[in-house]
Amino acid sequence: MLKLLAFDYGASSGRAILGKFDGEKLELEEVHRFPNDPVTVNESLYWDILRLFHEMKQGMLKCKKSGDEDISGIGIDTWGVDYGLLDSNGDLLGNPYHYRDSRTEGMIEEADKIIPGRELYQRTGIQFQKFNTLYQLLSMIVKKSPILEKASTLLFTPDLLRYFLTGEKTTEYTIASTSQLLNAEKGEWDKYVIDKMGIPYNILTEIVNPGTVAGRVRKSICEELGIDSIPVIAVAEHDTGSAVISIPAVDGKYAYLSSGTWSLLGIEADRPVINDVTYKLNYTNEGGFNRTTRLLKNIMGLWIYQECKRTWDKAGEALSFDELESIAAEAEPFTCFIDPDNDLFYSPGNMPGKIREFCKSTGQRVPESKGEIVRCIMESLAMKYRQAIEGLETIAGYRIPVLHVMGGGCKNKMLCQFTANAIGRPVIAGPVEATATGNLICQLIALGEVSGIKEARALVSKSFPTSEYAPEDCDSWSEAYDRWKKIGKEAQ
Repeated sequence: MLKLLAFDYGASSGRAILGKFDGEKLELEEVHRFPNDPVTVNESLYWDILRLFHEMKQGMLKCKKSGDEDISGIGIDTWGVDYGLLDSNGDLLGNPYHYRDSRTEGMIEEADKIIPGRELYQRTGIQFQKFNTLYQLLSMIVKKSPILEKASTLLFTPDLLRYFLTGEKTTEYTIASTSQLLNAEKGEWDKYVIDKMGIPYNILTEIVNPGTVAGRVRKSICEELGIDSIPVIAVAEHDTGSAVISIPAVDGKYAYLSSGTWSLLGIEADRPVINDVTYKLNYTNEGGFNRTTRLLKNIMGLWIYQECKRTWDKAGEALSFDELESIAAEAEPFTCFIDPDNDLFYSPGNMPGKIREFCKSTGQRVPESKGEIVRCIMESLAMKYRQAIEGLETIAGYRIPVLHVMGGGCKNKMLCQFTANAIGRPVIAGPVEATATGNLICQLIALGEVSGIKEARALVSKSFPTSEYAPEDCDSWSEAYDRWKKIGKEAQ
């Protein structure tokens, strides 16, 4: 029995997942779960990165205490774009900013003055999102940040945690590809873009491919935890990059939806797709395992739902997600819609109030009850997914017959069924722990236990169940979709 440990950090929680591989099937066991709450200080939003590293050590310690200290590999994956800066001694210069911090407001426009958007997209192939690493760094330059002036090394969040664990400084390819600093065609840092923006090129490190053994747990940590040194593998460190590895489909055409706080809906391509259509529709080209391209749309996702629940919980009106979805099922359909990607929903705080504000400003019925609000979110997300799939079909030139939904969002039966109804084609849901599964599979490939991606996906199909949702009531959903599109245009 080969044992591997995956650390999967999401935007709201983190997990240490123990993988056990017997040569035929992969089993997962959650050994440690912990919250990942951002911290607001002086009106800025940060990640508590040292706490996140502490939780990593707790996960390793729990494995030891349970008799699972014979681990053959460790992999780390996180969300994209965010980073920490180190000084010349390798010490962290301040807490890493959270991508939802307001410092990047107006930075897309600032960057456009330096490199026109079409030229920037031609080089990087990345969707224009104000949280991209490029805009975060540009905001530091504009504000003459003393931290950036002192920085010797930039490491993205998973690379930073891996550095804390091993002492080695490298940048994994899939996480680098989220930054808007990578040349999409060459898969290397785009020195022209970096220099033109005034970003110090010397702070960037060597790029390594997913599936690279990138160090071992450092001696001091081994002594602290009482463990042997373990190889640390640079997996597909962007969580979506890992999730896509775990799609339970060996061949054929399909789209995938990595569903969680964010929804990332796309297809796999052999190389970047950068043209006037992808630029106009604002699709992104991110790196995948084996240097493939994840051509996708980044959609706000279940963040809106999670924020609503947080608001109700704080007000003493706590209901479980199952209870919320139950009352939403009783609410009247198609009474109001939102555009999940509207800027109004980007920042935390009173999300139910923001939904009511959007509906009022667009002349719709204003949802009052929790069930009406939750139904509005779920129906609107399903509509957004249909729009994203239609965009992919325009780009790819073929009809996408099926959508694979992976990640925590595939447990939401209402959203899966609504999505099937909206897109008019089957939805296959699973695996739930897609990111951790992809992380572990990447380790298996690196260690020579699995030959490649085809065998890996066959292993996923064999190891984890899926659920299929057939489309229903498609005519009503198509009529509602036309109304949703009009409302979205009115809100722009």
